[in-house]
Amino acid sequence: MIVQLTDTTTHDISEKLDQMHEERGETTSGRVLTLLITCSPLDLDESVHVASAASREHPCRIIALVKGSVEAAESRLDAEIRTGTDAGAGEVIILKPVGELTGHLDTLVIPLMVPDTPAVAWWPTTPPTNPSKDPIGAMASSRLTDASRTPDPQRTFERLRKYATPDDVDLSWTRLTVWRAMLASLLDQPPHVPITSAQVSGEPGNLSVWMLAAWLHERLGVPVSIEWDSAATAVRGVKMFRADGELSFDRPCEDQAIVSVPGEQPQRVSVPLRTLVECMSEELRRLNPDEVYVQVINSNFDFAETFVED
Repeated sequence: MIVQLTDTTTHDISEKLDQMHEERGETTSGRVLTLLITCSPLDLDESVHVASAASREHPCRIIALVKGSVEAAESRLDAEIRTGTDAGAGEVIILKPVGELTGHLDTLVIPLMVPDTPAVAWWPTTPPTNPSKDPIGAMASSRLTDASRTPDPQRTFERLRKYATPDDVDLSWTRLTVWRAMLASLLDQPPHVPITSAQVSGEPGNLSVWMLAAWLHERLGVPVSIEWDSAATAVRGVKMFRADGELSFDRPCEDQAIVSVPGEQPQRVSVPLRTLVECMSEELRRLNPDEVYVQVINSNFDFAETFVED
């Protein structure tokens, strides 16, 4: 069900939401969090779709903020409420403020948040310079960004690194969960011959490529190089060199990888590209500081020099 509210207030929105719950025999007791989305009109549909799909695993109230013109002649708030099949396992509230209201997003959101549950802030594309100091970000216990989806991913992520806190995570890192698990499993196999160096290959300028290289550098304490592959659309592969040969994890296509270990026959494993819904579901599942991510983005693995070739 979708209900449109024109020139409304947060009080009216809350009352209408309660009425809809009563009519459907629902309560908010099953909501585990409030997901706050700040996006542009162009990103709204996709962002709500992703959030609604992720909410099927984590029932939540989704509040999407779409800022209108700051210079509008008069302040006004339009809203939309979605429930049932239009909202995943929760409800979606879309707020569209214009005029002076665009400068008070936090006051619009607070009355609509699910009480006594954590809040997660997500910027699907361009994030604020300092998410933890942003009015919406300051209310959240976890903040999600996606620098890879901005017009200038490297510059955006460099700003995010500067102001990062333990509660901030960029989804460029979340896309590496399967890669990190596979590589850790590969390194656990005997014989445990020391790794002397490593190489990561992938799409030119891809932030996940840099993060994976930085993670290996931190974990192995060895030199790690990056090889840009113009034919790749994400991380392409990893090579780890040791005295008895080369360990490699190569993904020549988007859904399969070839694992090669010295003295053994290469094996094919399924490693599909992670969807945005999968990444969001993972982050909503954790909701606690990612210590490894903090170490990686603050590592001495040079960021600026890495992208000189881009």
